[in-house]
Amino acid sequence: MDYSRIKFFIMNKWLSEIIAELKKLDKKIVIILISILVIQTISYYFVSREFFQSEVQSWIGEASVISLWENLYWIVGDFCCFFIFPWFIIKIIFKEKLKHYGLKTILVYDASKYLLPTLLFILVISWFITSIESISLTHPVLFEAKYNWNWFVVFELILFVYIFAWEFLWRGYMLFGLEQKFGWYAVFIQTIPFVILHNGKPAVETFSAIAGGIILGIIAIKTRTILYGVILHFGLIFFTDLFSVIRFRVNEFGVGIESLFNLIGK
Repeated sequence: MDYSRIKFFIMNKWLSEIIAELKKLDKKIVIILISILVIQTISYYFVSREFFQSEVQSWIGEASVISLWENLYWIVGDFCCFFIFPWFIIKIIFKEKLKHYGLKTILVYDASKYLLPTLLFILVISWFITSIESISLTHPVLFEAKYNWNWFVVFELILFVYIFAWEFLWRGYMLFGLEQKFGWYAVFIQTIPFVILHNGKPAVETFSAIAGGIILGIIAIKTRTILYGVILHFGLIFFTDLFSVIRFRVNEFGVGIESLFNLIGK
């Protein structure tokens, strides 16, 4: 008996079945999921601060604030990964409008009614979470911003661009792209990579990302725009960075009224 022919026949049959099943898949969903994998892999290996330190920093030479260049490289690189690449796929491959992926303006009425109270709540939350030293000491990411308010302002403005691209990738491109096939399950699907990418940060921050990813996903689907998520996400980071800097300078990590007066007084 020629076992090689039997093996070839079986393998050929399996391959034919696999190809037949792949042809049944929604090509748009496949493109979105694979592109997310490629984008995140490029970001991790070639746009990280570690890559900058090992491969790019030597090109710059001695700089007064090398960490600013490091963070600028990371943020601009991720903006290209998280916004430019999905934009290209949406416009060139899918030939669709960006407004179908959450790039729509927000209503002033909704902003005043829902956004401002939520930002106030975030302000209070930031006050409490920055009392945890593991949070306070790791924010902002640019350590020099703790000592220089000019660097703080510059870094936060650059960071806003990063958050915009980040929200577009997860709550825009991935969420709205998958919603057409999976409905509200897309909220939970996009939360998975969102939380995984918080691994390595303080535990309270990573666990908070579970609720944050779901809430921001729901807001995006209900409002059909990512801009609320951009403002809320950036608001949380900004207030966390701000309180962290003030607490660091004053060396005050309490949460009571006395601690608040100490921060204001100094």
